[in-house]
Amino acid sequence: MTASSLLSRIRNKEAVIGVFGLGYVGLPLALCFAEAGFRVIGFDNDPAKPDLLSEGQTYLNHITPNRIKAAINSKLSVTTDYSQANQLDAIIICVPTPLNKYREPDLSYVSNTVTQLLPYLKAQQILSLESTSYPGTTEELIRPLVESKGFSIGEDYYLVYSPEREDPGNSSYTTKTIPKVCGGETPACLNVGVKLYEAIINTVVQVSSTKTAEMTKLLENIYRAVNIGLVNEMKIVADAMGLDIFEVIDIHEVIEAAATKPFGFTKFSPGPGLGGHCIPIDPFYLTWKAREYGIHTRFIELAGEVNRAMPEWVVQKTADALNEHGKAVKGSKILILGLAYKKNVSDSREAPAVQIIHLLKAKGAQVDYSDPYIASFPKKRDYRFDMNSVEASVNALQSYDCVILVTDHDDFDYAEIENHAQLIIDTRNRFNACKNVIQG
Repeated sequence: MTASSLLSRIRNKEAVIGVFGLGYVGLPLALCFAEAGFRVIGFDNDPAKPDLLSEGQTYLNHITPNRIKAAINSKLSVTTDYSQANQLDAIIICVPTPLNKYREPDLSYVSNTVTQLLPYLKAQQILSLESTSYPGTTEELIRPLVESKGFSIGEDYYLVYSPEREDPGNSSYTTKTIPKVCGGETPACLNVGVKLYEAIINTVVQVSSTKTAEMTKLLENIYRAVNIGLVNEMKIVADAMGLDIFEVIDIHEVIEAAATKPFGFTKFSPGPGLGGHCIPIDPFYLTWKAREYGIHTRFIELAGEVNRAMPEWVVQKTADALNEHGKAVKGSKILILGLAYKKNVSDSREAPAVQIIHLLKAKGAQVDYSDPYIASFPKKRDYRFDMNSVEASVNALQSYDCVILVTDHDDFDYAEIENHAQLIIDTRNRFNACKNVIQG
């Protein structure tokens, strides 16, 4: 089989697509290919995911069970068995790329996936990495592994990098409508990669290399991290100035006013810190790689310091507010509203709420959380709390000394919370200004 025959199989939707990692990135992608008419095999090392999907159930709240059932009944199968990879024409890797405890890239999920796939690689196959990483990952990590099988990249094997751009909970954009960046190791690789993604994505943006595509993803998320760090710092400054001059400076009012400028300003909102699998992590992939070239990325790292300090700032605001009400943090009952890192999703990776809970517990507070999407506190590398979500009922709200809004899920009844909570620390600007609401 030649590249032309592989392209023909993609064009005629005869190619078999393998998606490795069925999380927030991989599952929507697998569904998109299946819904476009491709046969898709989804792989995940966690057997619970294939089991649930095979039964037509979902574990992502923005993916409906009906959508899962339709795909399973037609084009999608799911498994933990890597030997099925010998059927694939396209391999798409969507596994986690976290940081280790030293804030260094952990590419073990990527390297282990490719290593497990090596026995099943075959000529005239395309492999695409979508996991976020530093510039050079595809060329320096994956290419040598593929070439160890005797393949010639761009001639009988095709290698591309196409960063994921999923935004869970955002109904305005879908996998199909978000433009897709793609870079290849060679022009032939790029050609195959573009044709693969054009089969399901409205707009595919071609770039000159895998390194360029990798850097593009980092720039997107570093841009957000730096600007969020800026408005978080502005929030702290506005809060301090308001105390000094006995007149509140509402940073949200300031941002809304600035956003009326039709050029030169992009609106970002402050919050209790950064969360998720991208924004808190991706900038440090570049800072780590930059050190290899003797460059200290001071601007990026400063924004990271500001954002990582926000949970501590929220806890201090809570302590100050409790003190004004004649109470200490120690012994106070505090309810955290929202454990997820962003509203209307069930993902708590790197969520600022987790750090806030840890800090409050360390100060002796009795802490509970309420989150309609996360029934029990998930196991994490650094934190193990035996906690279950509590209902934010009227009686419950009245029993807490303080309520902290960390994640502003639309499911919360904000009027009820405002009417019945004794004290509210609002980190998301969802409540009206009143005597029991403190901007945090």
